[in-house]
Amino acid sequence: MTTNPYLDSGPCYINEGVMWKLPVPSQSDVKPQYVHHLAPKPPPEISPSIPRPKDVKQRCVKFTVAAVISLLLLLLLAGILLAYYFSSSCVHGMQCGDGSCVWESQWCDGVTDCPAGQDEANCVRLLGSTFLLQIYSQKNWRTVCSHGWSEQQGRASCQHIGYSKGTYFKSGQQKTDPVDGFLIVKSDFNPEVSILQQLVHSNTCPNNSAVTLSCTDCGRGVNSSRASGGQLATLGAWPWQVSLQVAGSHRCGGAIISPYWTVTAAHCVARASSPGDWAVYAGIVGPLGTLFTPAYSVSRIVAHEGYNSLTRRNDIALMRLSKPLDFTASSNIGPVCLPNVGLNISEQQKAWITQFNRTLLGDSSSPYLMEVQVSLIDTADCNSSISYNGRISQDMICTRETEAGGNMCSIDSGSPLVSLKDGLWWLIGDNIWGEHCTERNKPGVYGNVTHFLDWIYHQMRKHQDD
Repeated sequence: MTTNPYLDSGPCYINEGVMWKLPVPSQSDVKPQYVHHLAPKPPPEISPSIPRPKDVKQRCVKFTVAAVISLLLLLLLAGILLAYYFSSSCVHGMQCGDGSCVWESQWCDGVTDCPAGQDEANCVRLLGSTFLLQIYSQKNWRTVCSHGWSEQQGRASCQHIGYSKGTYFKSGQQKTDPVDGFLIVKSDFNPEVSILQQLVHSNTCPNNSAVTLSCTDCGRGVNSSRASGGQLATLGAWPWQVSLQVAGSHRCGGAIISPYWTVTAAHCVARASSPGDWAVYAGIVGPLGTLFTPAYSVSRIVAHEGYNSLTRRNDIALMRLSKPLDFTASSNIGPVCLPNVGLNISEQQKAWITQFNRTLLGDSSSPYLMEVQVSLIDTADCNSSISYNGRISQDMICTRETEAGGNMCSIDSGSPLVSLKDGLWWLIGDNIWGEHCTERNKPGVYGNVTHFLDWIYHQMRKHQDD
């Protein structure tokens, strides 16, 4: 058997036809020419993430949109705040009549800051039937201590309310215990400076004695024990009643509130607004009274600027006399009291109306002063569908005669409605209309003087030196 040399167990090296047999290597000499190793997977390479350009662009867009939305919201909020500021009352203080504002600390400080002086207008008031003096200071109405108070301060306070220099009557005292302290007069009082700058706050007051102030000697001298039915009035019974005449003929009634001023209805003067057309007679009860009583001329007529002839809203007017009435010369002439703040006249209280009536005695050309007791009616009842059906506003008062047959429904416009409380007579209304007022559902209607109190004092201050 031929042996194949290529199958020999030993490696061979052939060179130029000569085959050299190499020795067989031992086990230890055998080394693999290539060994495959399975290397472990290398850990992931940690490196800062680099956003792609598309992501960067999206983020920029989102940020821009958010910024724009935030800016728009801020602008909207600022617009709302500005709109509220300009459309509402002053958020930082008090509002003047022209819409401008002043700080609360500037209100009633004795220095005029509003263009028309509203900040110094209604700073002094009289409270209740005792005429307790109060002055607005540091955002509150404060009672004035009587310690150091004199007649000089009393006159100054009355002038600030609106009364003329010669109308001051007297100051008094009343014990009270206000929770927010007192105002007390400075030791170095200066009459040339506003009364508002002459007072300082004090937590105490000797004997808690507060000031009461009467600028006129009003509401006195009337006998209140009268029959309720309509009857002729006696001379001096209603000393504030006046006859307002044009060309020698009675046109309207009115009520004296100070030596210079009378209250009447606005519709009385609507067609005769010239002061020279009018003459005022005080202290008369019949046509012969004009023969023995001087006529007072009128220097100014002030009708309420809001008067509406159709609805009779704000139907009130003032007449200023050219010279003052002399209350000391006759007991038949005197003022009625204006209703102070806090004076509670309820529906249960009785009231009286007085007016010049032409028909009672059958003489249409000769008016006589008549009087009758009435009761006040709740506004809701007066406004019912069977009465005046919503025509009665807050500046009106309704009355009904307490007894039928009073015959007071021939209206004497401008005549007073008065009520007795705590010994004084108060003006609570001026006659503006009535429709068959003896009928249950058609009461008489009067202007509500309490509603017009600030307006009255404002006009008195405004024309104080006319």
